[in-house]
Amino acid sequence: MTTLSTAEIQAIMRRGVPLAAEWEIEVLAAESGTALVRLPAKPVLLRPGNTVSGPALMGLADVAMWAALLSTTEGRDDSVTSTMTVNFLRPAGSGPVLAEARLVKQGRRQVFGEIMIRAEGSDELATHITTTWTVIAPAR
Repeated sequence: MTTLSTAEIQAIMRRGVPLAAEWEIEVLAAESGTALVRLPAKPVLLRPGNTVSGPALMGLADVAMWAALLSTTEGRDDSVTSTMTVNFLRPAGSGPVLAEARLVKQGRRQVFGEIMIRAEGSDELATHITTTWTVIAPAR
């Protein structure tokens, strides 16, 4: 099995989800079903109250889980997000945000994951997400 570098996973992610490139999401680490990604501070991602918006945090969570998944599949993508449960615990602030993703269970037809989001430099959890991805069967 070939291990992809974080740069290779980031390139796949940015090609597959152009919004990740637009937002300049960085893959800081990705291996063995885990990933750490960073969303830099961008005024366009803020909501009233000067904090990163819910849609931005959900998008970050989704690409973080994809990075974790890509770290186990040699960069192949044969799944899609089917559910996402998001719990906003506190504002993430207006600065950079980190998302830690991990695969909880990777089956033949479904993948279960968890993502924790914090403001960079903080130990306080801002958002907790659980997600399910469905593995798409190859065309016959």
